[in-house]
Amino acid sequence: MAILVNAMSPITSPSPENARKVCGFFSQVPNLHTLSLNKGFSRVLASTQITISPKDNVFTLPNWRSGKNDPRTRDLRLNDAFLYLEYMIGKGHKPDGGQATQLMYELCKSNKMRKATKVMELMISSGTTPDPASCTFLVNNLCKRGNVGYAMQLVEKMEEYGYPTNTVTYNSLVRGLCMHGNLSQSLQILDKFMKKGLVPNVFTYSFLLEAAYKERGADEAIRLLDEIVAKGGKPNLVSYNVLLTGLCKEGRTEEAMQFFRDLPSKGFSPNVVSYNILLRSLCYEGRWEKAKELLAEMDGGERSPSIVTFNILIGSFALHGQTDQALEVLDDMSRARFKATAASYNPIIARLCKEGKVDLVVKCLDQMMYRRCNPNEGTYNAIAVLCEEGKVQEAFSIIQSLGNKQNSSTHDFYKGVISSLCRKGNTYPAFQLLYEMTKYGFVPDSYTYSSLIRGLCSEGMLDEAMEIFSIMEENNCRPDVDNFNALILGICKCRKTDLSLMVFEMMVKKGYMPNETTYTIIVEGIAHQEEMELAAAVLKELYLRQAVGRSTLERLVMQYDLEGLPI
Repeated sequence: MAILVNAMSPITSPSPENARKVCGFFSQVPNLHTLSLNKGFSRVLASTQITISPKDNVFTLPNWRSGKNDPRTRDLRLNDAFLYLEYMIGKGHKPDGGQATQLMYELCKSNKMRKATKVMELMISSGTTPDPASCTFLVNNLCKRGNVGYAMQLVEKMEEYGYPTNTVTYNSLVRGLCMHGNLSQSLQILDKFMKKGLVPNVFTYSFLLEAAYKERGADEAIRLLDEIVAKGGKPNLVSYNVLLTGLCKEGRTEEAMQFFRDLPSKGFSPNVVSYNILLRSLCYEGRWEKAKELLAEMDGGERSPSIVTFNILIGSFALHGQTDQALEVLDDMSRARFKATAASYNPIIARLCKEGKVDLVVKCLDQMMYRRCNPNEGTYNAIAVLCEEGKVQEAFSIIQSLGNKQNSSTHDFYKGVISSLCRKGNTYPAFQLLYEMTKYGFVPDSYTYSSLIRGLCSEGMLDEAMEIFSIMEENNCRPDVDNFNALILGICKCRKTDLSLMVFEMMVKKGYMPNETTYTIIVEGIAHQEEMELAAAVLKELYLRQAVGRSTLERLVMQYDLEGLPI
């Protein structure tokens, strides 16, 4: 795919003749209208609401909350406020700290992380002191979106200027690194903030211990906890429950049991969470006597059974084919004044479907509805088990009956069921039920076809996903850009970006106009194959041709740490 870069036109004068020819990619990029930043800023300065104060006074920002509330207009007003802030601070003026902080919050909520980070940097450079809560909010949002590197740079810049950071701020960094599999770097951050005199809290330890057992196993997590205690750390019961989970997930139930029994010697009494962790392992292993002994200990206080306890018992009984016992636990649950949810019923329904006991499935669903417990995505997937047992018509009959009891239209209900099945990897049953639905007048729409395409792609059936377009044409349903986007995204997730470009070419040749989402998917597909230079070059060309907006450019640059982009 190196030809993508080689065929690029110069940045200063992008020319269609020199643009990339592979798959007709850039030759078909539409000239989308985007608002000029200079025009936007000129409009702000022209506003009668804005006055430029003397440098020793605090200036106020234009009101981005007034006016129309549609997303595009709101984005323009946010951009106006940001441009004004940048201009005024550049001229040496100081912003109202509360307003600037609120602008940063709003930009975060609108997923404009680059601008939100810039607001914080501008506040710092102007001498305005951001409060620790706003810094923590920004760092947390950056980490959640995978921009841990930017979050670390922001914290370093704050400390360089002498602004306060706290344990909560560093916890966001630790959690962000742990979520992305960087335990070693997380431990370095821990050492760094301890040297600054900050004290790790129970959340810090829990993030690290969970990452340790997921990355390196439960033994390494236990060793880490011992090291934390040896250094004077004070983990709480939550930290020990994390380790208990790690041991159980590795199938080391006996060791988990011993660990559980040793908790009082460490100064902790097991709570209901501790009991539930161990109970789950015992039940799913079919060790009913041990599970019964454990349940007998859950006699009140912080050890009282919770709805999770009941659902563990129901799920494990159903798994082992003991549906009568599972239904008894459901009744016990009601007597204990816990409200059963779809998650309580779904394992029983799935097991009854697997055993082909259609009458009992209907009876269970009737009880579920009588108790005002609405079916959910898991319920439809449980019913789909009947399809695997060769009872497609029975499954459809049940789905049809449920549809008649819903407030939504039959069409919306059916397409929701198909979408639910495809999301959970039950695409073949989805096709079987769809066939039955069409006998009763259901006509699949673009959304339904996109669900099927996504489902097939997620199961690696790319040829079959492409066949959907032929099926659509046979049924006089013209594909739209969302169908193509679903296919291109599915192919990219299978790490076959070259094939996605071929689909793109087919899309353009057939006269379909790509949109910003199409281009974004392709850039992300290239980035996921770790072709960062190529992704940056493609994104730059798309931005210069106004095929992607500035907010998309900023998000992708931050998310994938792309370099050499005009931001």
